[in-house]
Amino acid sequence: MNDQHDHGALGDAEYAEFMELAAEEGFDLEDVEDAIEEAGHGPLPVLAVVGRPNVGKSTLVNRIIGRREAVVEDKPGVTRDRVTYEAEWAGRRFKVVDTGGWEQDVLGIDASVAAQAEYAIETADAVVFVVDSKVGATDSDEAVVKLLRRAGKPVVLCANKVDGQAGEADAAMLWSLGLGMPYPVSSLHGRGTGDLLDAVLEALPEAPAQSFGGGQIGGPRRIALIGRPNVGKSSLLNKVAKEERVVVNELAGTTRDPVDELIELGGVTWKFVDTAGIRKRVHLQQGADYYASLRTAAAVEKAEVAVILIDASENISVQDQRIITMAVEAGRAVVIAYNKWDELDEERRYYLEREIETEMQQVSWAPRVNVSAKTGRHMEKLVPAIEAALAGWETRVPTGRLNAFLGEIVAAHPHPIRGGKQPRILFGTQAGSKPPRFVLFASGFLEHGYRRFIERRLREEFGFEGTPIHISVRVREKRGAQHKKK
Repeated sequence: MNDQHDHGALGDAEYAEFMELAAEEGFDLEDVEDAIEEAGHGPLPVLAVVGRPNVGKSTLVNRIIGRREAVVEDKPGVTRDRVTYEAEWAGRRFKVVDTGGWEQDVLGIDASVAAQAEYAIETADAVVFVVDSKVGATDSDEAVVKLLRRAGKPVVLCANKVDGQAGEADAAMLWSLGLGMPYPVSSLHGRGTGDLLDAVLEALPEAPAQSFGGGQIGGPRRIALIGRPNVGKSSLLNKVAKEERVVVNELAGTTRDPVDELIELGGVTWKFVDTAGIRKRVHLQQGADYYASLRTAAAVEKAEVAVILIDASENISVQDQRIITMAVEAGRAVVIAYNKWDELDEERRYYLEREIETEMQQVSWAPRVNVSAKTGRHMEKLVPAIEAALAGWETRVPTGRLNAFLGEIVAAHPHPIRGGKQPRILFGTQAGSKPPRFVLFASGFLEHGYRRFIERRLREEFGFEGTPIHISVRVREKRGAQHKKK
């Protein structure tokens, strides 16, 4: 079974055949192996970076992910928007949750640091706890230590802002927290981050403990209900649950915590995760609303399908599109439900269809359901749409069939000639599913437009309804260079 794991979704025989093909075409076999492993990974383990404001969490996250993606300003509490990033260290990949922006709160700073840490710890496989070594352990830090102990997750203690020998003694004082060895680090200058990351890899499981519903025999599939505030998520959940289980209030944004509900629909039990609505730009939010958007991100991470609710009576907004992007980037199956359908007049319907054509191009593959959470109209269509999206999400095309299909495409629609050369797709494989991930091996760089064309044709040929598709391309360095045999 382990071999299966290393080859992504390829079985042993399929893998051996594929590597032979790669060798014939002159690819470096290690490169091919890496590509398959990278695309074939299941859910990645999650590392949460927690600590009180201004201890340098975002600077550390930038160090770990190796690029300045998390916003850093010399002012506490400015991390915004994106919270999850992919990182790699010593050949292992994992996700990093940056909790830097979870700091302004109506509850006061100590309570909010505790809430932020509690929430991050719950969704993580391991935790880096960042303490300012110059300041030493504060009451806030002690409160987080209590939470970490209770949670029982592996913890790596980062003593940040150690810029030289003198700071090492300050770092040593943090043994008193009882979390084991403090790793002296300067996330600003990169000092000590290598040792810290080695310790992180020790703490992280190979694969996350969270196994999707499908992984547990007969376990319910997980659905995240997402959308902006007041779009009717709670009403929809109450309608499908056939009872008032979630607080519904005309006031936008009354839902705070995700509520997991086991609900029977169409003879099947599903686990619905209701989420707080995502407000406009995160940096306009204060306290509880800010947590709400982070919880939505986490609910999407935990779910298999995202049912995205859109208010059909209003124009499709940038906010709606950001929520869709969040689900697509997380690699989840997607269903789009247009709510308040029964309130539309002919004119609004006409304009909505035009908007869907132009604004929803990026998810034209997602099943669409027109519903009314209030009246329950068309609710019965929700289950077939979710099932179709899950089926697309789990679809896998055998390598032989995929290559026959790629051969036909290349013959009928060759890549445009660029600079006197015509790059060709030589062969490919689907290395993973949930969502489907393809690796194509080519003789030269494939343009974005051509990749999109390939994706469109893959969908026409094999379905993939309701799921994003990832296509990565590896280019052969030199024809016939390394004829390595294993």
